[in-house]
Amino acid sequence: MTHTHPCRLAIWAAAVVTAPALALAVPIAAGAAPAADSCGVLSSGASAAAQAAVQAACSQLGVWYTWGGGHGATPGATFGYYDGSDPASKDDGSRRGFDCSGLTRYAYYRATGRDILDGTASDQHSSPLAVQRFSAGQGAGPLLPGDLMFWGGGYVHHVAMYIGAGQMVEAYESGTRIRQTAVRTGGDYAGAIRLAASPGNPPPPPAGGGAVFQTWGTGVRTHNAPSTGAGVVDDFAGPTQVGVICQEHAQKVTAEGYTNDAWSKLSDGSWITNIYLKGPAWLAGVADCGGTPPPSGGITESTWGSDVRTHSAASTDAGVVDLFPGPTRVGVVCQEHAQKVSAEGYTNDAWSKLSDGSWITNIYLKGDAWLAGVPGC
Repeated sequence: MTHTHPCRLAIWAAAVVTAPALALAVPIAAGAAPAADSCGVLSSGASAAAQAAVQAACSQLGVWYTWGGGHGATPGATFGYYDGSDPASKDDGSRRGFDCSGLTRYAYYRATGRDILDGTASDQHSSPLAVQRFSAGQGAGPLLPGDLMFWGGGYVHHVAMYIGAGQMVEAYESGTRIRQTAVRTGGDYAGAIRLAASPGNPPPPPAGGGAVFQTWGTGVRTHNAPSTGAGVVDDFAGPTQVGVICQEHAQKVTAEGYTNDAWSKLSDGSWITNIYLKGPAWLAGVADCGGTPPPSGGITESTWGSDVRTHSAASTDAGVVDLFPGPTRVGVVCQEHAQKVSAEGYTNDAWSKLSDGSWITNIYLKGDAWLAGVPGC
């Protein structure tokens, strides 16, 4: 919370999809009064959804704070990135976790089954779902478990979840882990909100693998092939969660001010243009279906291993661009000698530039240390 800028500048086009962190919730027996230092619903009066959100937030105690974490296309822990100012943030690219608003987003997603809190702490403070607002001068007295508390003088930069009995759960700052702590209502405390939310359950992962993404817009159609001229399979009247199995480059589509040739295959076998999926033009962490041609002037290679990251420059210290949970086909344009990396028992200074402009150490590409047939950059 020591940052003066927003805890997360959330832009869904930069999303990364990962699995939620391991649950560590402390269950509360019906009718039992929890101890003051336990994490759970510590006072009465909260709605069922708010209580479920508290339990979800408590389940992440001990998970890393990471700048930008938790803002993938589907709520859940993600690798973060260096914020450019705080030395403690330099390790965030190698830590899977949440920033402050990523944690509260995830908690209410687990509680409601809907992604109702995407965005920065400032965005959440302005949520149209707020049914009651509390000023800084009111302190924590009127708060109920599940209420969101905010900090920021002039611009909200931090959010935490009140859990009752003068306690809250927060993702605080780089170099720390998600924690339960006493509430703070001094300094630049900016008040709190209470959300109107109904309990529900997030959808399970799609059968056969893949990840859950959310559509946006209205009247969005899926097709029986990756083309707007193919037969219509489904029509979504509003935002809908769908299971994405893989993606490939196919028909170029222009809609809603965007142009993209990437299409995703859904778990029911239908196809949707990536324009209508929350996420980057080419979805992070989603495998190629095998129909993507090699990039101009390069070749298609396969990665190996799990949780392999690409970077904005040929260095592990550069910002993380993408994360591949498993082997993935990528387009390699060129390669060069740069930072020497040791990983998985190999040492190599060769890096490959991919068709999206990101870089990957050749250690995680199947092939020789210096790829045959790929030109130097």
